[in-house]
Amino acid sequence: MILDLFFPNRCLGCNRIIEGDLLVCTLCFEQIHFTHHRYFENSYLKEKCKLLFPIEHCFSLMQFEKETLSRKIIHELKYKSREKAGKILAEWTTEKLDFKDEKPDLFVTVPLHSKKLKERGYNQLHVFTETLSEFYKIPFDHHLIKRNHYSKAQALKDKKHRLETENTFSMTTNISGKHILLIDDVFTTGNTLATIAWEILKSGNNKVSVLVMAIDI
Repeated sequence: MILDLFFPNRCLGCNRIIEGDLLVCTLCFEQIHFTHHRYFENSYLKEKCKLLFPIEHCFSLMQFEKETLSRKIIHELKYKSREKAGKILAEWTTEKLDFKDEKPDLFVTVPLHSKKLKERGYNQLHVFTETLSEFYKIPFDHHLIKRNHYSKAQALKDKKHRLETENTFSMTTNISGKHILLIDDVFTTGNTLATIAWEILKSGNNKVSVLVMAIDI
């Protein structure tokens, strides 16, 4: 209560004081650029993925444009130690994402290298994914994919280095006959997701779908 008094939670959009479990106020929420993509429909994200790997379905929650509230929210989650923002983003996702009768078998998160995980203190995808797992009653695996090399964040790389992902990831366990939903924060070039997807696809008779918090258009 003392912390709330001296350090009240403020809206990421307008800076007004809001309840402690919120990210933005009601007015600023209306300014977030949600994609309105449907999981089973064609979309810009699906077309981008199809150029990189065989994909079943995909969903993106927000657009990741410069100087927008969605970008600020993701940055708060990743770099400002607001891990709990993942829960709020997951709740927004459940309001828009309907798997109908084609639920994936497993949620799989894009991993951080152990060095990066130690630096940040958490993987920004874990609370998000665990919240979705509880809501949809679908299991998750944070350790199925291993990141083999330490690297800078995608946003800090130039285009050439974003494409250098050979042998970046590997499977820790062979799986077969599963529909995997890959989860990441932001879709930029799609190269990271493609590299992981091919590892999963070549492991057995698997299918891959994609869910991202935001897509960089």
